[in-house]
Amino acid sequence: MPKLLARNLCVVPLSAQGQFGILEGRSLALIHPILMATLFGVTVYAGYLGWQWRRVRTIQDEINALKAQLPPKSDDAPPSPLEAQIAQLTEVRKQLVKGGFKDRHNNMGSLLLGLGVTLSIEGGVNTYLRTGRLFPGPHLYAGAGITVLWALAASLVPAMQKGNNAARNAHILLNAINVLLFASQIPTGIEIVYKVFEFTKWP
Repeated sequence: MPKLLARNLCVVPLSAQGQFGILEGRSLALIHPILMATLFGVTVYAGYLGWQWRRVRTIQDEINALKAQLPPKSDDAPPSPLEAQIAQLTEVRKQLVKGGFKDRHNNMGSLLLGLGVTLSIEGGVNTYLRTGRLFPGPHLYAGAGITVLWALAASLVPAMQKGNNAARNAHILLNAINVLLFASQIPTGIEIVYKVFEFTKWP
């Protein structure tokens, strides 16, 4: 008899019997999709900031390459067209530096890592509280992949700060894949929201 009872509890855990009250309600169930939708926007914005910060470095490389091509200075020689190009690129770089893209990108990355990982776990826990089980499928697997990619991309930052270009390229690649996975979550996420409204009540 005890074994039978234990087996039944495994099949229908407490989390599927309404034992957690408001924790199983619609209000908390909607926290995950609302904040994750926000984080998708943050992800795209962080990518934009990172690309602008990359431009600061690459423009400086262009400037250095053009300076190396300048002919020797002479009082009689007319101004080189390269000098005008260098001046233009230098001005663009100054404006980019004023944008503070490096710090803003780092801040958005920290937000994504901290809040994103938290919400990934919260989503699974909330699903279990409401239903007593998880649902293996595209949404769960892609969500796990996104979480891993956040961690991997963040782990490359120390090497990037030391000027490691391979780490920078890997960071960009991982985050590009992350955006694609995140976008793929939108249709399945909307389906899950419909189910939340169908099977839960306020609050």
